[in-house]
Amino acid sequence: MDTAINVNNIVKNYGNVRALNGISFDVNNAEMFGLVGPDGAGKTTSIRLLCGLLTPNSGSAELFGLDLAKDRNKIQKEIGYLSQKFSLYGDLTIDENIEFFANLHGVKDYKSRRDELLEFTRLSPFRSRLADNLSGGMKQKLALACTLIHKPKIIFLDEPTTGVDPVSRRDFWKILSNLQKDGVTIFMSTPYLDEAERCNRVVLLNNGEVLSFDTPKNVKASIKKTIVEIVCAPIIKAYKLLKEKSNYEVQMFGDRLNIALDDYHKDLPPIEKLIADNNIQMIDHRIIPTSLENVFIHLINESKQPSSK
Repeated sequence: MDTAINVNNIVKNYGNVRALNGISFDVNNAEMFGLVGPDGAGKTTSIRLLCGLLTPNSGSAELFGLDLAKDRNKIQKEIGYLSQKFSLYGDLTIDENIEFFANLHGVKDYKSRRDELLEFTRLSPFRSRLADNLSGGMKQKLALACTLIHKPKIIFLDEPTTGVDPVSRRDFWKILSNLQKDGVTIFMSTPYLDEAERCNRVVLLNNGEVLSFDTPKNVKASIKKTIVEIVCAPIIKAYKLLKEKSNYEVQMFGDRLNIALDDYHKDLPPIEKLIADNNIQMIDHRIIPTSLENVFIHLINESKQPSSK
């Protein structure tokens, strides 16, 4: 499989702050690739670097086999970028916004392409509506249509579904899936780990460092832990107790706790006793599949541990 993007040991500093600390990964052609991490992890910086909008302090990147430092202009003609704050023109209609971006990219005969994109994003019935009067989900679809008007080979999407309602979010993912089937490489950043599960491969990024890089399935298999979900009351008291009085990783998800155990049969009884001794009722417990969120939190905790020399 041909490589669309190759990132080699990139470092990026903002003054005294290191945003990226020697990150490396590759992206295959027609791959749905996810850059996953919390705010401040370095996701937007990574995307802006790969779009040629920022220059790294050290390291290199290639897109389509071209060196980003030497062939920036050639590369930028072949990519599309949807930023977190995509600048639609609110006083222009859907049609007019797409026309503007077509002209910006030097696309001459854009009308048939525009009709195709409007049909593709299901915006055709609203083409005369002002962008200011669109819902959040429709604005994102329009932003994507503007990004695709010049038929880029790679599209970079920076947290494209943040703040979008669940139905529009699902529609957006269907659109991305169809783009991938058409051979477009999709490079997206997201803070949502359920979205990352849809990607072919993911990079888990935290504080500018790559914690893991593989398929979601392999990333989840990388920690040799049994995840036990516990339902108990009061939940907050149980969470604080286990965080303070046990050596296990504990995560709280609503009214449930996830605990990462080395040995289910050996480790669970002491936990049950600790909970009972502190007048907390354990209502239910079960082994659940490891999620990317479990892995991510495990890797972050592991990275905080002092390395033994």
